[in-house]
Amino acid sequence: MTDARHTPGTPCWVSLMVRGLDATEQFYGALFGWEFRPVARPLGPYVRAELDGQAVAGIGVLPPDRRLPVAWTPYFASDDVDLTAEAVRSCGGTVGVGPLDAADAGRLALASDPSGAVFGIWQAADGATPGATGRPGTPAWNELATYETTNVAKFYETVFGYDEDPVVSADLDYVTLRLDGRPVTGVHGLGNALPRDRGPHWTTYFTVTDTDAAAAQVLDLGGQVLAGPRDTEHGRVATVADPEGARFAVVRPQVA
Repeated sequence: MTDARHTPGTPCWVSLMVRGLDATEQFYGALFGWEFRPVARPLGPYVRAELDGQAVAGIGVLPPDRRLPVAWTPYFASDDVDLTAEAVRSCGGTVGVGPLDAADAGRLALASDPSGAVFGIWQAADGATPGATGRPGTPAWNELATYETTNVAKFYETVFGYDEDPVVSADLDYVTLRLDGRPVTGVHGLGNALPRDRGPHWTTYFTVTDTDAAAAQVLDLGGQVLAGPRDTEHGRVATVADPEGARFAVVRPQVA
């Protein structure tokens, strides 16, 4: 990737807000081999997770007076966060934070789609270096679980310019969202099977070399295995949670 700002609409970052930063660093450092570098952020203490000096993810601290969920949040690239935030509002979404500057790294906003799923918008500063991709410990995919795909997929299509590629099936409500023909994210409509205690939400998948070993390590480190490991058309997947309850998935991709 030669353009560090990413093509608009591309998932470009993931961030986690937690209550205990030290324990979280220990968990993900052991699981993925991440190292952590404190960085200035307008929303409080924040560290950048790195692999061999390349950025992978961000972890911040939740304000103690806010009862917010501990969850991974994907960010989608934009050339103009302010304009994208306006598009979110005009399409029925909500902008909860920002747009605001993140020191000299870029500009961000936190938003939710009409169903309530939270996501971020990120405009990288000129000259920003690209993050690590395509290796164990880096994000591989982001997928939205929601009630139905028709209206929600249309929201993201309008805001980010995606093309929809629905699965034609009476048993599966699933849409892959594409940019220039390449898949960038998925929307899975679960109807009444969507967990009531979670509501619509995004899940980030991280690449691992051995899904079963990673799931076992999550347990050893005080986390939970929520589903799997199981074989899918995209690889072997397990859905897990860290000790604070933040859910994510680990995947060993299929070898082409």
